[in-house]
Amino acid sequence: MSRLQILLDDKSKRVFTSEFSTIDGGGMSKVISTAERLAPWFDAVNATDNPAAHAHASNTAVAIAIKAQGLEPIMQIVCRDKNRLAIQADMMGAALHGIENLSLLTGDDVTAGDEPETRRVFDLDAPQAISVAGSLAAGTYLSGRKITPPPVFYIGAVENAGAPPFEYRVERTLKKFRAGAKFLQLQICFHQDRLEKFCAGVALSVPQMHLLPTVVLLKGVRGLNFMNDKVPGIDIPRDLIERVEKSSDPAEAAYQLTLELSLHALAQPNVRGLHIADFRHDETLERLMRDLGRTPSENIGQKVR
Repeated sequence: MSRLQILLDDKSKRVFTSEFSTIDGGGMSKVISTAERLAPWFDAVNATDNPAAHAHASNTAVAIAIKAQGLEPIMQIVCRDKNRLAIQADMMGAALHGIENLSLLTGDDVTAGDEPETRRVFDLDAPQAISVAGSLAAGTYLSGRKITPPPVFYIGAVENAGAPPFEYRVERTLKKFRAGAKFLQLQICFHQDRLEKFCAGVALSVPQMHLLPTVVLLKGVRGLNFMNDKVPGIDIPRDLIERVEKSSDPAEAAYQLTLELSLHALAQPNVRGLHIADFRHDETLERLMRDLGRTPSENIGQKVR
């Protein structure tokens, strides 16, 4: 059983996860420096899989590197780029290195990235990929070929509480739960009413599902405008953008907005903690964690010797 599963099942504790940096260069030095920064604060970190349709070091390689630094990886697998053989290979490759936490995503379209001529795969969608992970954990490949002993997986997914069709989001969550997902890392949502409605619906329809809403640390209004204009599935209320834009200290206003959204999210039903995306890369990460009642841990992130 993964450490993440133990923590999420223990409702007396808040759980914090984060994105690990994408790796394009810098080798293991970048992995080590990133791990050292995140280790005191987070229970697990995401090894992403070509996020926003941009190529980076592979999800499996980064997950292995994260684990080698003593951090708990959550390995994402995106259906956009891989057929069912490659998806199963990713999962079994992770299991070979003792990686148990998986997050299955359909993935952004290739037009979101910097190589839009890329051929789409989409052999499976996220619920189907979740089901595949469950099949492997039960001891069989999709072909029916046996796996002895079977891998151990703790299966998660993503959902967007802030994007239409709003009524369908809880239904999708139920579908993913029935396929085998036990936790969801939610997309960034700047609409508190939408998050409230989604969490209430999940608490009613899928009370077993653990939710980790995402909040993001930004330097100011430029980041808000970029997300609002360029990131699929995210829209930001104009009054929030203007609140930061018109402030005498936009960086502080952006921080206070993140803190406000964090505290609101933590108050919602079925929310077990937060997933934090840090685009500031400064001291405000530590400030946010302390403001949320987190203290640095010496037990998390002990490098494997």
